Amino acid sequence: MLRISAIAALAMGLSGAFAQDIVAPNANLKTDGMPAISKAIADKVSLYTEFRGYSFVQWHPKDGSMLVRHREAGANIAQIYLLHKPGGVIEKISDFPEPIAQASYEPKEGKFLVISKDTGGNEATQVYRMDLTTRETVLLSQADERSTFNWNHKGDRVLISAVPLDKTATGGKRDNVETHLTLVDPLKPTTRLALGSLPGGGWGDYAFSHNEATIAAVQYRTPNDADIYLINAKTGKRDKILPRAGAIAAGYSNPEWSKDNRRLFLTTNQGGEFSELAVLDTKTAKLTVLSNHIPWDIQSFSLSEDGKRILAIVNANGKDEARIFDATTGKELPRPDVPAGAVGGGEWSKTAKSQFAYSLNSPQSPGDVYSLDVATGKTQRWTAAWAPAGIDLNSFASPELVQIKSFDGLPISAWLFLPDAKKFPGKRPVLVNFHGGPEGQSTVRFMGRTNYYLNEMGIAVLLPNVRGSSGYGKRFLDLDNGFNRKDSVKDGGAFLTWVGSHPSLDAERIAVTGGSYGGYMSLATAVDYSPLIRGSIDIVGISNFVTFLNNTESYRRDLRRVEYGDERDPKMREFHEKIAPLNNAAAIQKPLFVVQGKNDPRVPYTEAEQMVAAVRKNGVPVWYLLADNEGHGFRRKANTDYEFYATVKFLETTLLQ
Repeated sequence: MLRISAIAALAMGLSGAFAQDIVAPNANLKTDGMPAISKAIADKVSLYTEFRGYSFVQWHPKDGSMLVRHREAGANIAQIYLLHKPGGVIEKISDFPEPIAQASYEPKEGKFLVISKDTGGNEATQVYRMDLTTRETVLLSQADERSTFNWNHKGDRVLISAVPLDKTATGGKRDNVETHLTLVDPLKPTTRLALGSLPGGGWGDYAFSHNEATIAAVQYRTPNDADIYLINAKTGKRDKILPRAGAIAAGYSNPEWSKDNRRLFLTTNQGGEFSELAVLDTKTAKLTVLSNHIPWDIQSFSLSEDGKRILAIVNANGKDEARIFDATTGKELPRPDVPAGAVGGGEWSKTAKSQFAYSLNSPQSPGDVYSLDVATGKTQRWTAAWAPAGIDLNSFASPELVQIKSFDGLPISAWLFLPDAKKFPGKRPVLVNFHGGPEGQSTVRFMGRTNYYLNEMGIAVLLPNVRGSSGYGKRFLDLDNGFNRKDSVKDGGAFLTWVGSHPSLDAERIAVTGGSYGGYMSLATAVDYSPLIRGSIDIVGISNFVTFLNNTESYRRDLRRVEYGDERDPKMREFHEKIAPLNNAAAIQKPLFVVQGKNDPRVPYTEAEQMVAAVRKNGVPVWYLLADNEGHGFRRKANTDYEFYATVKFLETTLLQ
């Protein structure tokens, strides 16, 4: 195999047919140990890099229009657009070189936006006021902090929640982490009220009461361990209201106030395995569960503008379902007619109070925006996702649910996408893709570029939900914590063994991949099950929990210690070092492809570079792709395109030869 990067080829003056037939990585990408990527690959996959869907952002508070997120033809990242009516022409609102994390109208008249964005994926997110006429921005937050914002109901203040970052700390690390709360007048940014500092990180889900007197807030530690506080919006004084004194730890999230400022609607797994919709009477402290008849997580909900209805999204074994509840009686109402798919971004309209807007994608759609009128049951589609000519989205495969038992008898599941058996007869190679989190979940959704593996390469795709995944109850969620970390890797091994029992899958041709924690799973699988795989792909993954915990941003460190274990404890540190893929790199005997963002504050790029160096000592081929302008995963199309070309090349060499 030719071991020369495209940039090196050009620098050495390799012109003529060779230079014309390769795709050079852009100036922000650094390749190391990778073969040249032929233009033929880019041409073959090009149709699968051009899906352009839409996602809902927010209703306008007055005129019934909405903001949507979309990437137009030729653009590198998605921008924010204004859409006046279903099927209407979109009007571009933002045009920044960086993605917008949050965008929200001033809530009374919608005269301007407040937005937030970072730089190069560094997650040092800043908050700005954006003029809708001039598109000019004014900074509202402090520099060198990670900031988010929430509006009050009057629209005259935004609450900015900010965590100082390590780069401003002495020695580059913070021993004491605090979250600073500040009320800011977005029209007069110097008018500020500091509400004080909250201990630690993990604060969020802020919600103003309708009289603006109180702010509900959640301090998150894990999905099974959180607190809810009430914060005085003038003094900053806070009182913990959940869990009650003496109660066991539980997860709480997404508080929303009733119109009378007395009740808090929220989700919690306090009373059972799953996250349930509940309502807390703040005067009597009585907590009433509304959805205990639903044996799955309520993953999100939204209270209607008039306070009469709640629309909740249920995660039913990886498939989304919409449910509606009467906010007064707590009774579930007839189910709304929402198309099948992954639902996100829902919000009730302030003008047409029975209308609810949401985004929806499916294995056959990259995403569109819909509205549901719960009074009439009518659903309207506002956008039409785009796919290139020659691509039939309806031909894309839907997955089948796989359920097996792991090494200890624990039931675990996965989603399996199979290529067309007529086009690709015989047993097919398999790409096993581990999700991140580790509390994430592989769900039924649009697979994007992955469809190229299925439709053009004949590679089956398996998406495991190993122990530690969300969606299967709080006990399942905690089964990989601390000293049980390798049990999730054994779950992955159980799926590798299961492949041999499936009549359509080839157990001799398996590769593994994953991002973030999924990157760790890919590396750990390459260590423990090297004889069963042909290669592995690690995307922004953890190679050693000790070095990861030492180098991740300080505001995340304690939160991650709850999940992975505290490396300051000698026994835990010894365990971390024992299981680290870095310290077991000699066992990796199959090709490895490592992808990393230089600005990643979560899993620093040093995790990738130390792993690359260690595996190369084995004489094993290691491809390394580093992006100088990315963080925890690639967001720019130019970078994701090249990453895709290289991944196709890697799978061709490992699974199809």
